[in-house]
Amino acid sequence: MQVNNLSEKNMTTIKREKTASFDVDPQRGFTPLCPAELPVPEGDEIADELNAQATFARLRLVSKDCHPVEAPWVAHSVAEVMQPVVGNYPDLDIKWPPHCVVGTEGNRLIPGLPDEAEYDLLIEKGKNPLMHPYGACFHDLRETISTGAIEWLRTQGIDTLLLGGLATDYCVKTTGLQLLKAKFRVILNLAACREVAAETNQQALEELSLAGAEFIDSSSELILL
Repeated sequence: MQVNNLSEKNMTTIKREKTASFDVDPQRGFTPLCPAELPVPEGDEIADELNAQATFARLRLVSKDCHPVEAPWVAHSVAEVMQPVVGNYPDLDIKWPPHCVVGTEGNRLIPGLPDEAEYDLLIEKGKNPLMHPYGACFHDLRETISTGAIEWLRTQGIDTLLLGGLATDYCVKTTGLQLLKAKFRVILNLAACREVAAETNQQALEELSLAGAEFIDSSSELILL
């Protein structure tokens, strides 16, 4: 049953001055706009909701995969995709198709989002060919090399993150877990995300919930104190 009265909804209250909106990897390489990369179904349709949640925040940041053309994690055939990376690479796990390569269409933000220069903070990750991070807070899988996101948020007096981006079951999940571990309040906006697969998405939401994340169906469930 559709609820028209906002008072009947479960509203989530936040303080704008303490809140930042985080767009995690909303890049064309993760959408049908670049079908040869890692297209997430409807990944190019989240810009409006990311923009909407940003109106509730004082600051807005965005992360991007900025990969090299060649790296040990690059799969050169369909059969290699998601197979383990062989060798002594502690910050690589499995192989992926080339995606979000610097200078290509896939590296660009999806249509409808602000220019990169309009964000308060831009985080570029994945430049090192020997590292393939998922979360936006660390350059390495072992989470020892900070991207500066956590430190910057603390310096700015932020304690709450509105989270959206691509994809829910990989980079968004890992970023959320990293922020929760750093003691931030994390609110995942489901309308501002898209997932690779239903099964991994459910697992991701369960992990985030257990770690303390909150969930909203869309930014219409937010209210400012």
